[in-house]
Amino acid sequence: MSKWIKTKFPGVRYREHETRRHGVKKDQYFTLRYKLKGVDKEEGLGWSSQGWTSSKAYVHLLELKENKKVGEGPQTLKEKRQLEEAKRQKEAAIQEEIERNAVTFDAFFTGDYLPQAENNKKSKTVTREKILYKNWVKAEIGHLPMKKIAPFHLEKLKKNMSDSGQSPRSIQYGLALIRQIFNTAKRLDMFEGDSPTSRVKAPKVDNGRMRFLTRGEADTLLDVLKTKSTDVHDMTLLSLHVGLRFGEIASLTWQDVDFSKGILTIRDAKTGSRYAFLTRQAAEMLKNRPQEKPSDYVFRGRNGKLDRMSPTFARTVDDLKLNEGIEDPRLKIYFHTCRHTYASWMIEQGTDLYTVQKLLGHKTNVMTQRYAHLSENRLRDAAEALGASWQKDTQTGEVINFSK
Repeated sequence: MSKWIKTKFPGVRYREHETRRHGVKKDQYFTLRYKLKGVDKEEGLGWSSQGWTSSKAYVHLLELKENKKVGEGPQTLKEKRQLEEAKRQKEAAIQEEIERNAVTFDAFFTGDYLPQAENNKKSKTVTREKILYKNWVKAEIGHLPMKKIAPFHLEKLKKNMSDSGQSPRSIQYGLALIRQIFNTAKRLDMFEGDSPTSRVKAPKVDNGRMRFLTRGEADTLLDVLKTKSTDVHDMTLLSLHVGLRFGEIASLTWQDVDFSKGILTIRDAKTGSRYAFLTRQAAEMLKNRPQEKPSDYVFRGRNGKLDRMSPTFARTVDDLKLNEGIEDPRLKIYFHTCRHTYASWMIEQGTDLYTVQKLLGHKTNVMTQRYAHLSENRLRDAAEALGASWQKDTQTGEVINFSK
């Protein structure tokens, strides 16, 4: 290792690298020597190839000595470097904050949110979000930096959608999409603070189906469907008798069917997996369908899994005029009405709401409460029957004894 060489500047010396060169000269490594609290210290400064010279080194040494004299600022190279690094990090954080606050809602949606949604969500959900964003959200807040979006902008969005005839449910979806985008931005450290949606009230929605099929309507519908499409007939029967959603029917495979126990395993449903119970008619229908490999779908589409309900169902409903003259969509017959009918029939025959909740796979009783009026009707009938028996007994003069 080469020897230390003194410079003309007191406290500055260097050592030459034996092989590395800086231009035609050997590269030189400079150090500073000084006393701190009576102790000799020496700290490495840097190489001449990094721009250091003896004169520049001496300027740094004088700065440290002056700081020591006045009692302010760094008194060692280590302290000086730490302060410089802290300053650099602070400036970088400020710049990062400036850049983050400059990101527009549209830039984040397109560059960050949408790619994640396409990886993690169903294609149907992503398509709906794209349409909703393009038609309503982008024009209102897409050009704004996320930090600048306020509840005022979202209230304006709500009004625009409402004035254009959009349903309360669609407005709810719009606000939910914006909330998800902000939540994603927070998770990725692209946004700090509360989402503006937290201070915006979503419109109330009442999309609950109010109509269900009578036994006669259901029988007629099934009879006609049988002449048009075996698959549509069988899916309709399964929903009426077991209470399944279309998505649950479409996902059903033969390995999920247990004829010996009379149950279906509903996997990865909307509110989690559960068991559904077959009626005799539903079991016979399934036994009459062609069974192949356990992993095959019970109802197959052209490319494997069904992605939508056949229009044959809606056409048959129209042919039977079941929706004729009805404007309120809650009173119209859709395929989902079959599941609603299943629950309504259950209540009418005396099944309690908790049991119906479990059969339908509702996580809470909120959705099941729509059937409460049917349960109340049954209780009212029982009370009226008791009243009628009292009246009859009074008229005949009979005395009723109640056991203790």
